Order: sequence, then structure tokens, then C-alpha cells
Amino acid sequence: MADATSELLAIADELYALDLAEFTPARDARAKELKGTDLAKPVKALRKPATAAWVVNLLVRHETEQVGQVLAVGAALREAQASMSGEELRALTRQRRQLTAAVTSQARAVAKEHGLRVTDAVADQVEATLTAAMVDEGCAKAVRSGLLVASIEATGVEEADAGAAVALPEALGFAAVPRESAPPPSRPRLEVVPDPEADAKVRRAAEEKLAQAESELAEAQSDLDEAGEEVSRLEARGLQLQAEIDELKARIAALEEDHDALDEELADAEDTRDEASAAVDDLTRARDAARAALEGLGG
Repeated sequence: MADATSELLAIADELYALDLAEFTPARDARAKELKGTDLAKPVKALRKPATAAWVVNLLVRHETEQVGQVLAVGAALREAQASMSGEELRALTRQRRQLTAAVTSQARAVAKEHGLRVTDAVADQVEATLTAAMVDEGCAKAVRSGLLVASIEATGVEEADAGAAVALPEALGFAAVPRESAPPPSRPRLEVVPDPEADAKVRRAAEEKLAQAESELAEAQSDLDEAGEEVSRLEARGLQLQAEIDELKARIAALEEDHDALDEELADAEDTRDEASAAVDDLTRARDAARAALEGLGG
């Protein structure tokens, strides 16, 4: 079974390396050659790639090193993403877009060498597929296989269905065999006059870049130090405010206890006052009755 799978992948690799117009007749001819074997049916079932998928397959085989760099950068970005700040992620996203745009331009050039003019719509699908390969590991495997039959889109938030975009499920563990690009047309050889100061110029340029990098690094370090001091100041102020809040909460709790005790004393005082008032009323009535009786006896 393993040998059959390997042979099927090898046949698919040959077919998907062909120019787009050659795919269907070559596939059908190969399936006819394999008639009577277990490979005839799966070879016949290989789908013709969409234009964007064919362009990416072409790029993988003829610009293998460049595509490998794209996939390596994507893997590094996915690994580092969790520990990056929002500003760093936005900067990396811009770099990723620039990289995929540049590689898409290269893909259009390679396709043109093979007789196909890539439209803007197809180029957008190619760039979306390269972006998907950078943000999603499964899409990266699909692109590396060189057996794409459809373009891919992925956001990196949810895992994409990369298996649906390749000719065979086993393609996700396969790497396309690189092909040699056609040699460029020969041009008259230009005589190069050596520049005696070339080494000095290169060294000066390197020194200038180093000086600029060191200056930028020092400035960035200064910004980092200032930001660290501000963080420390704010953390200290936060601790101070929290202590004041805790103190006020304790004071409020104590006042609430005093208020509850005062409510109880007030209730007791009100009861005592009501009892005293009732006694005064009773004694007043008794006095008035005694006075009335005395007046009734006469002088």
C-alpha cells in the first residue's frame, strides 16, 4: 500500500508540473497506460487544477527556495505570535503582506514564462493562498506539496480545510520535486571594469549601516528604559491608591458598626421617652382629679 501511494504521488507530481493545457490529455493518457492496475482509477480521478492553484504549483517547483523562505517565515511568525504586542503584530502583518505581494509578482513572471498571463483576479487568489500558507500550518503543507487543485483562504484564527485544496489526502505530507526553469535568452557579455575603490565603498556602506543600526538601537533602548520607569511609577501609584482604598473601606466598616450601635441606643431611648411620657400623662390626670375633688369639698 505504501509503494502504491508513493507511486501515485510521483505520477501526480509529474502531471501537476505540466503546463495547464497539457494536464487533462496527459492525465487521461497515463490512466490509459495504467489500465488494469490499481492506479488507473485514482490517476483518472485527479482533478485539473484551477488557474491560481496551477500558478502556485508552478512557483513551488521553479522557485523552490523562495517558497521555502516564505513558509519558514510563516512558521516563525506563528511561533512568535503569542508573545508579541499588538504593535509588533501589526508591523509583522505589514511585512507579511509585502512578502506575499513580492512572491505573487514573481509567480506572475514564472507563469508568463510558461505562456500564461495571470489576471489580477487570479493574482489575488495566488496571494491569498500564500498568505494562508504563512498563517496556517496545514495550508503550508498543501502549498509545499505542489498538488493544489484550488486556491486557499485562511485567517489564522480557525484551522483551514487544507485537505480539500489538494489532489490527494496524502499530499499534505508530500513535497513537490523542484524543476529547472528555462534558461533566459543569451545576452551579449558586458566587460566589467574593476573599480579599485569597490572594497572601500562596500566597507563604508557597511559601516554607515552599522552606525545607523547602533543609533536606532540606542534610541530604542532609551525608549524602553523610559517606558519601564513609567510602568514602575504607575505600579507604585497603583499600590498607594489600593492602600488608601483599603483604609477607607476599613473606616467605612467601622462607621457602619457605630451606626448600627447608635440605632440600637436610639431605639432604647425612644422606648424610655415613650414610657416617661405615658407616666406623665397618667400623673397629670391623677392630679387633675385630686384638684377637682378638693374644690368639691369647699373652703
